[in-house]
Amino acid sequence: MSVLLITGIIIFSGFLFGELAAKISLPKISGYIVAGIFLNPQVLGIVPHSFIETGEPLVDISLAVITFHIGGSLSFDKIKKEGRNYFIMTLAESVFAYLSVFFMLFVAVEYVFTIFDSVYLSLAFSMILASLAAPTDPSATLAVIREYKAKGPVSSSVLGIAAFDDIMGIILFTLSLSFAKFLMGHTDVSFLNSIEHLFSEIVLAVIVGIVFGSILNLLSRIFKRETEGALIVLILGVLILCFGTSAYLGVDELLSTLAMGVIVVNFNQQKEEIFGVVERYTEELIFVIFFTLSGLHLDISLLSGNSALVILYIIARALGKYSGISGSSTFLDISKPVKKYTAGGLLPQGGIVIGLAILVSEEQAFHEFSTLIMTVVIGTAIIHELLGPVISKYSLKRAGEIEN
Repeated sequence: MSVLLITGIIIFSGFLFGELAAKISLPKISGYIVAGIFLNPQVLGIVPHSFIETGEPLVDISLAVITFHIGGSLSFDKIKKEGRNYFIMTLAESVFAYLSVFFMLFVAVEYVFTIFDSVYLSLAFSMILASLAAPTDPSATLAVIREYKAKGPVSSSVLGIAAFDDIMGIILFTLSLSFAKFLMGHTDVSFLNSIEHLFSEIVLAVIVGIVFGSILNLLSRIFKRETEGALIVLILGVLILCFGTSAYLGVDELLSTLAMGVIVVNFNQQKEEIFGVVERYTEELIFVIFFTLSGLHLDISLLSGNSALVILYIIARALGKYSGISGSSTFLDISKPVKKYTAGGLLPQGGIVIGLAILVSEEQAFHEFSTLIMTVVIGTAIIHELLGPVISKYSLKRAGEIEN
């Protein structure tokens, strides 16, 4: 079966299932994901395994557009007004999620399931998985916000916190990875070198985003009178260059494209036109492609053998997110709906977390449990992809930001 035929099947199936989901009052992206699961090689087998890697560029382009749009929600006026609240809530929900997952998993693997024969293995395993609890995949919530045209403080808070979430996740992951290596006996690992590498990687990713955001700002001024079609080509061209350059340099691509969105929304006089054409002409197609492919990529078999750890991870992470938002917001001057419903939009997970789990699997020091970590991460991604959009819609509706 040709790549073009498979791509056509994916887009058409995603669209069809999305419309069917909307008919029964579910978010469209729930339909997209279900379509991807049906097309999964392990289910109906319509799409062959060989397409999984072939379709990666489509996933990357989709992620680039999504994170660019999230960066576009962070104007300096909004950061100046709500930045302190976003930072405090992000710090709290990330740390609480980390601690909740760490303690619950450590008790489970050390005293309940007795998976490892060494307490140091249990500590290292729990520590690394806990660091993967912090990041949020905001693409599901963004899709729900766009589909239902949700507006309000909860929607803004979710996108603002999610933008900072990736940075917190990378920091916690890097520090936990270094300490876990120390626990495993790899004392040659320099903690200070790890911190230096962490911040240099974050700074370089932001610099890449600033450079390409500035390039887009300059070119959009030069070609200001061009058609909307030409503007879309320019935006996508620079955006994909930004993502590709970050991948080539080995820094976080999503952080770069997010930073690019921040530069455009704050320093481009055509910002409304730029984000407007992205939303009108590419966003729904991007969501169809990304979420249908997400369902296609899920390894369904990983849910069976380790379901207890998967469920425990999901519960522990949700408790951490909710308690972090609830606890920190008590000391902040924010509205009651933000305190109650923001955490519901922070539960979806995938993207960067799967990428970080792959990095763990490439470390020889963790060969004793890297497969189990990947299993738990993919398993939770399956459940989060299915339930995340529904929870996001429920939270936004309860907050009064969705009318129907």
